[in-house]
Amino acid sequence: MTVKRVWHGWTTPENADAYEALLQSFVFPSIEAEKIAGYRSIELLRKDNGDEVEFITVMTFDSLDAVKAFVGDDYETVYVPDRARAILKRFDQRSQHYELVETRTY
Repeated sequence: MTVKRVWHGWTTPENADAYEALLQSFVFPSIEAEKIAGYRSIELLRKDNGDEVEFITVMTFDSLDAVKAFVGDDYETVYVPDRARAILKRFDQRSQHYELVETRTY
């Protein structure tokens, strides 16, 4: 089973580029450095909504056990380092998890 872990965070337009840079230079590398068995990837989505900028991360894991290896038994716990919290306007307090049912590529 493949699990997709989805999380949303929002910044002000002024902080959006700094937040994106923090994710790419610090947050994502720190996750990768953990070498979590069953962690496969992370995707970053960005959308300008005028008065705020929305970011979505989608992490891919082999199983819920792999997610638990990342954040613990309460696997919906968010991973938002203090440096990221300082830039965010607001964010999801819990991550959502979905079983990947199908992927089609062309």
